[in-house]
Amino acid sequence: DQLPPPGEWSTWLILAGRGWGKTRTGAEWVRHMATTGRAGRIALVARTASDVRDVVVEGESGILRISPASERPEWNSSRRRLTWPNGAIATLFSAEEPERLRGPQHDTAWCDELGAWKHLRATWDMLAFGFRSGVPQGIITTTPRPSELLRELLADPEVTVTKGSTYDNAANLAPSFLARLKKKYEGTRLGRQELLAQ
Repeated sequence: DQLPPPGEWSTWLILAGRGWGKTRTGAEWVRHMATTGRAGRIALVARTASDVRDVVVEGESGILRISPASERPEWNSSRRRLTWPNGAIATLFSAEEPERLRGPQHDTAWCDELGAWKHLRATWDMLAFGFRSGVPQGIITTTPRPSELLRELLADPEVTVTKGSTYDNAANLAPSFLARLKKKYEGTRLGRQELLAQ
């Protein structure tokens, strides 16, 4: 389920619980798009500027960590930019500042934790207006929260949806983490959202 779906799709929406592997999946997909030349201009969008830097780029499963040395992009934190050896460029954006997406155009996007974006609709709309280069494709990795936009995405036939729970990746998670979550959250509304991605 962590591999890109087959066929033609414009948006891949991953709704999954904590620990499922959403970040690793997003990072691997962006790396593949950049290193194969399928992506030239990439938008990396997360809830805050620190989230996009600390999780998407520098995190344990982020782009820099999962990239082999021969494919590792150059990281320029002051310009909020990753540049791959072949010239592909990813720019970092925060959902706290949707207006920064006004102007730039992209052919690829990774939207991380869309369900937690502060200015959800404004950020999504600004990204959509700039998603106009080449054959645009995007991935959304999020634990679901109820929103009108999420309902629209789930109803859109051009959106390919993958769903998963925390338990799907249990073999790679600390047993004490799983035991604690089961004890405290299993059967609760928060547990259904954060663990089962409902």
